[in-house]
Amino acid sequence: MKYIQKLVKLLLEKPLTIEEFDTILQNSHRFFDSLELEKQLILHNGLPLYFSEDQVFLKTLTTPLSEQTFCVVDIETSAGNPRSGQIIEIGALKVRNGKIIEKYESLVNTYTIPHTIQELTGITPQMTHSSPNIQTVLEEFRIFLEDDIFVAHDINFDYKFISQSMKKYDLGELLNRKLCTIDLSKKLIEIERYGLKYLKEHLQIDQGSHHRAFSDAYCTAMVLLECIQRVPKHIDTAEKLISFSHGKLN
Repeated sequence: MKYIQKLVKLLLEKPLTIEEFDTILQNSHRFFDSLELEKQLILHNGLPLYFSEDQVFLKTLTTPLSEQTFCVVDIETSAGNPRSGQIIEIGALKVRNGKIIEKYESLVNTYTIPHTIQELTGITPQMTHSSPNIQTVLEEFRIFLEDDIFVAHDINFDYKFISQSMKKYDLGELLNRKLCTIDLSKKLIEIERYGLKYLKEHLQIDQGSHHRAFSDAYCTAMVLLECIQRVPKHIDTAEKLISFSHGKLN
């Protein structure tokens, strides 16, 4: 779905008419021949669009920060990429207007976890044997995530790993807007190192074990909420916060 980048770039500038939107799909390499099915696939994969009369809008462009739902995610994995390993634990929680509103966490059934990963996370294969398999967990997480902004403390790892895992099991891919709390905290918090462990200590966040998915997702959510409290007042929409984290707005 290479045309998505083009769509998002255009939608960040202004809404598209339905005719313009359809023309882009018609002239692109699509998964479905049917435009309506392709639109449903885009929405299912998390691109936050809404259709009003004869126009298509990017939700995050106008959603106030106080009304935006952020899905904060952390995963533990058995290897650095889905080709050689898999997710062994996922933790996620949704925050909106300064509050946690929903939670999701699950171990993932697996029979092989390298000893180094077991030592790092404390997760053993025996702990996962009554847990759902990877496809079930990814399906559950996809439903939980909806089209919310995907937040992680190393967005390139968590987002890419989950998206590639979904493609591996024919579950689509992630098209959600995304936000990295490393990038955001660098703009707003003065500290020598921006690893989650150091931010957790600096902000006096007291929560569970490091390198367990839900605990790290919770700490990341607390970093996000602290950052949102510190952003300049003109950063008042979800998309402006994303741009601010990339250094495109001051």
